Amino acid sequence: MLATWLFDRLIKLGDLTIIDATGRSYRFQATESPKVTIRITDPGLHWKVFRNPQLAVGEAYMDGKLVIEEGTLEEFLAIGVSSLRASHSDGMLEVLTRLRSLLASFSDFNPVGYAKRQVAHHYDLDGRLFDLFLDSDRQYSCAYFAKPEDSLEVAQRRKKLHLAAKLLMQPGHAVLDIGSGWGGLGLTLAETDGVTVTGITLSEEQHKVSNQRAEAAGMADRASFHLRDYRHERAKYDRVVSVGMLEHVGKPHYRTFFRRVADLLKDNGVAVIHSVGRFDHPGPVNAWIRKYIFPGSYVPTLSEVTKPIEQSNLFITDIEILRVHYAETLLAWRKNFYRNIDKVREIYDERFCRMWEFYLAACEIGFRSGELMVFQIQLSKQMDAVPLTRDYIAEFEAAHTVAETPKRLHRIS
Repeated sequence: MLATWLFDRLIKLGDLTIIDATGRSYRFQATESPKVTIRITDPGLHWKVFRNPQLAVGEAYMDGKLVIEEGTLEEFLAIGVSSLRASHSDGMLEVLTRLRSLLASFSDFNPVGYAKRQVAHHYDLDGRLFDLFLDSDRQYSCAYFAKPEDSLEVAQRRKKLHLAAKLLMQPGHAVLDIGSGWGGLGLTLAETDGVTVTGITLSEEQHKVSNQRAEAAGMADRASFHLRDYRHERAKYDRVVSVGMLEHVGKPHYRTFFRRVADLLKDNGVAVIHSVGRFDHPGPVNAWIRKYIFPGSYVPTLSEVTKPIEQSNLFITDIEILRVHYAETLLAWRKNFYRNIDKVREIYDERFCRMWEFYLAACEIGFRSGELMVFQIQLSKQMDAVPLTRDYIAEFEAAHTVAETPKRLHRIS
């Protein structure tokens, strides 16, 4: 098998047996567990795995050309992720990785218009799909598990309140939510502190649902949502929040993004940016994820973000790293997805189901392995815009009851 050389150098964890398309077995053992056996049914896959393992493995699983005969998908991915991380010390493999990184960098360009098309690829899917695995408020970002026993509902409510605490909102403040999703965060902020919220999104489906929810909740006078690129927003705001948006901005546009944040903030304004980040080193998003799940996405390291922030004349007043919170979030999503898999099949085909199984499992492993994390960066235009200590965060959270999502958000039409 052509990829034998590659796997010999790659495997640093587990006991992996590969049965190729001719029926011949190859065993690569670094540790006793996890123990996984996979079968490849397509001879053409051998070369594809050698050329681009990230892309080829995901496609093969989607197409049923890679079958797991022993162990689980999660265990197989754990072996792969840990081995790819270890490969950076291998000179030849590092050259291949750098070459793929260079090629991927050409797709980070994300101008107005093109950005909207890329957002539509994922966020304009059938809304019934998201109801089958997300919480009832349809929060599609990292939850905040303050206690091990927290349900997904409670953890997502905690996430929203955690962000609200860092925004230091006051009654009468105008708040901008960049990348406002289905409106859950904006509606929560509007009802929590008596502020008015403007949400902007590039997803037509999210835009429609957000305004429907605001209207149904009798909050249209306090929360409005618009189909608009952040580069086209012109009003001034007391507070700016952005959750899960920076990953879609594109690395070449970071300076533009943070300059827009600075321009949109009033002089005493505060912003909070919540984003997936990389722990290790700059590099492209997994090739399979970029092609099938989030086209045009890029996950930054902190070092890639802090420089454009500094160039935008913003003060970094707080940084918090959420480590395994997203892994726990993805685990909850994956359990919900598996539990409702028959309902997903009624909406999409089997290949789509396998694609999303792979997506949710791969992302969870990425956060558990120490490759990925989430950061929340608090920014201001004045150094004294926030208190000198972080006590205000705990005080705010203690003053707000964390319970299941309010009834008004329980069903998205």
